[in-house]
Amino acid sequence: MKTTASDIVLATLNARYSHCAFGLRYLIANLGDLQPHARLLEFNISQRPLDIAETILAHQPKILGLGIYVWNLTQSTELLAILKRIRPDLTIVLGGPEVSFPSDQPPICRLADHVIAGEGDLAFAAFCRGDAIPKSTPNLAELVLPYDLYTDEDIAHRILYVEASRGCPFQCEFCLSSLDTSVRQFPLDTFFTAMQRLLDRGALRFKFVDRSFNLDLATATAILRFFLDRYRPGLFLHLEMIPDRFSEQLRTRLQQFPPGAVQLEIGLQTFNEEVAARIGRRQNNALAETNLRWLREHTGVHLHTDLILGLPGETIESIADGFDRLVALRPHIIQVGILKRLRGAPIARHDTAFGMIYNPQPPYEILQNNLIDFPTMQRLWRFARYWEIVANSGRFAEMLPSLWEHASPFHRFLAFSDWLFAETGQTHAIALSRLTGLLEHYRQQPVSVSAPIPR
Repeated sequence: MKTTASDIVLATLNARYSHCAFGLRYLIANLGDLQPHARLLEFNISQRPLDIAETILAHQPKILGLGIYVWNLTQSTELLAILKRIRPDLTIVLGGPEVSFPSDQPPICRLADHVIAGEGDLAFAAFCRGDAIPKSTPNLAELVLPYDLYTDEDIAHRILYVEASRGCPFQCEFCLSSLDTSVRQFPLDTFFTAMQRLLDRGALRFKFVDRSFNLDLATATAILRFFLDRYRPGLFLHLEMIPDRFSEQLRTRLQQFPPGAVQLEIGLQTFNEEVAARIGRRQNNALAETNLRWLREHTGVHLHTDLILGLPGETIESIADGFDRLVALRPHIIQVGILKRLRGAPIARHDTAFGMIYNPQPPYEILQNNLIDFPTMQRLWRFARYWEIVANSGRFAEMLPSLWEHASPFHRFLAFSDWLFAETGQTHAIALSRLTGLLEHYRQQPVSVSAPIPR
C-alpha cells in the first residue's frame, strides 16, 4: 500500500458509499495552518475493520479523529480495539452524536484518549494544537465552510450535504435536536457563494441537513429562489420541512420547480395529539394535512413523510388511525420507523411509566412497552420492513391500493405482512419476481384477518 505520512487523519465509516462525511469536512476546513498535515479517509460499514485499520496506519498518523454514529458504533469499536493493540501510542479522538453525552457514553469511549462532545468544528483544531477546547458552540459566521473539499468524484457520484442553519426550536423527545433549541443561521451571502461554486463545478444533488428548513420562511424562500434561478435538468434538492408552516411565497416557489426536482421530508411522526404532547411535539395536524394535500395536488414535489411506531402511550389502534390518515393524503413515500432511544435523547424519561424496553445494541429500537408486547412489536417491525420494499419501492403503485380497498390500509397491510413472513420466513433478499407473484397471489385470496392484537 503506497501512501504518504499524515500527522492528522480524520476518518469515519459511512453507512454506504453514496454518503459523504459532512462533519469531518468541517473539521478539515477549520484546521487552519494544520490543514496541510491532515488527511480525510472515508470508509463504509461493509468493510472489514482490519482492512480499515491497515489503511489508516499506512498514513502513520499521530492523531486520529474518528466520527462515531449509531450506524457505525459496532464496527468502530472493533476498529479502535485493533488500532490500540497495534499502535498504543496513537492519540485517538472521538466525536459525533453517539459519544456526545458524558452521562450516556458507550464503551468505545474508554478506548479513546479524548472525546469531543457536540460541535467539533473548532474544538478538534484546538485539541490538535494543544490549546484549550472551546466550551461554547461556534459562531457560524466565523466558520470556514467545507464545500470546496467535495471532490470531483463526490460531485459526480455522491449526495452532497449542505446546511443553511443549525439547531431546532422544537423539543421532540425522540430527537437529539431537541437538546439544541437555539436556531443559528449561516450568513446567506457566504452560503450562496459556496453553493454557486458547487453549481459551477457541476453539482446537481443537494441534501440540506437543516432540521427545520422552513422555520424562517423568508430565508427558505430566498434559498429556493437561488436554486430556481439556476435550475438545470438533473438538479435535485432534499429539504426537511415543518408540515404546518407554508407561506404563500413558499408555496409559489415550490410550484415553480419541475416535477421531481424537490423532495420534501416531512416528519408527521404521530397523529395522536395526546402522545405528541407527551413527547413535546408541537404540530397542528389539521393544517399539516391541508398543506400535504395541497402539495400533492398542486406541485411536482416528491413527498417523503415519516411516522414513528412505539411512542409512549401510542396504541395499535391510534397507530392504525394515523397511518390510514396519512395514506389518504397520498404521499410518495411513508417512512415507517420504529422508535429508537438515541443516546442523550429525553425520550428515556418515559421508560418506567410506560415500560419502555429497548434493544441494548444499536440502533436501540424499542422491543416492547406496556401497550405493545414483544411479539406484536416484531410484527410491526416486519410491517415497516415490508412496507419499505413493497410500497416505498414504487414498483407496485397500481397494484397496492387494491389490497385495502374499502378497508383499513394499516390492518390490511399488517395481515399481508404476517402472511408474507409465514410464506417466506424472510424480510430481506426476496427476489422481485417472487415478491410480485406473492403479492398477486395474496390479492386474489379472500380477505383475511391478522392474528389478534392486544388492545
